Amino acid sequence: MKVITVKDKNEGGKKAFELIKQGIDNGAKVLGLATGSTPIPLYQEMVASDLDFSNMTSVNLDEYVGLPEGNPQSYHQFMKDNLFNKKPFKHSYVPDGNAADIEQAAKDYDQIIADNPIDIQILGIGRNGHIGFNEPGSSFDSTTHKVHLTESTIEANKRFFDDEKDVPRYAISMGIGSIMKGKQIILMAYGENKADAIKATIEGPVTDHVPASVLQNHKDAIIIIDEAAASKLSK
Repeated sequence: MKVITVKDKNEGGKKAFELIKQGIDNGAKVLGLATGSTPIPLYQEMVASDLDFSNMTSVNLDEYVGLPEGNPQSYHQFMKDNLFNKKPFKHSYVPDGNAADIEQAAKDYDQIIADNPIDIQILGIGRNGHIGFNEPGSSFDSTTHKVHLTESTIEANKRFFDDEKDVPRYAISMGIGSIMKGKQIILMAYGENKADAIKATIEGPVTDHVPASVLQNHKDAIIIIDEAAASKLSK
């Protein structure tokens, strides 16, 4: 595990973009992408660049269950607004949170991942250490599955919705086992509210109580954090 400390999220976005560009130069064809505020500076760098992604494939981590694709808070729409409408990919996959059969949709998504092995996986991290929507207690061997979101995750997400009751209670998420198959993983975290999760991820034991701690077992995991997120590290 390599840890890179940056001044702020904008510098972090630039550093993550450098790593992606380097990966593409070395033959990367499939990017695993994340949503939320954390990767936005990276996507801004991608949009502003002269890189052409039209021969590449993207595979997103997760999607809410029950939100139509065009809903402003759906992850389909988030990706269109922040990246795909400006830098289209050859193929862009996002889990189907509106499928009539979510279990079958999860199996179908596992096949997409198998058919498109991820070269570089982008991650954020929740305050409780979750990656994707893999909450504490998730199996390290898990594949794509339906998740019942914890109250802390719902609390963190309600700022994006007009009313708390509108926040989805379920999501479909790539599993930890699927995430760990990425050849390189780049996790970004900014702000003091992520400091406890980062300390547990980097310096704590590998435990399913802190899902991101599994990255200690990955052969090429890079953690990009600002000084605030790094504030509780002892090393």
